[in-house]
Amino acid sequence: MLDDLDRRLLRQMQSDPALSVPELAELCGVSVGRASRRLERLREEQIIKGQEAVIDWQALGFAVRVSLRVTLDKTAPRAFDDFLSAAREVPEVIELQTFLGQVDVRLHLVAKDLPHYQSIYRQRILTLPHIADIEALMTVSTVKMDMDLPL
Repeated sequence: MLDDLDRRLLRQMQSDPALSVPELAELCGVSVGRASRRLERLREEQIIKGQEAVIDWQALGFAVRVSLRVTLDKTAPRAFDDFLSAAREVPEVIELQTFLGQVDVRLHLVAKDLPHYQSIYRQRILTLPHIADIEALMTVSTVKMDMDLPL
């Protein structure tokens, strides 16, 4: 599926997403036209889905990160749909994941401090529909957070 040039382009983009096409072409040892065509194909095939800014939440004053593991009341016919729809509306929830197993959903949220988290938890999280059980895991430190693939 991917050849050596594709991998080189992707490795360079992972290491510095701000590189221009001419810079990528030079680093990969190909013409700008060839690099441009390859990047376009990788986008068309949804291998490259876009470029995004990585924001340091702490630098913006969000010092608290919490992971909430939620088990839903699966006796309700639309438990997942209702819960996920409502959880998407909580601005401090920055990630939602669904699972197979005892835990159904994981919410990752940020807060400015513990009183702010307590407010979010009481006013926004506990009011979400169909919660049977919830467990909070507060992040103490992030040891590794790497989105780069071993290409």
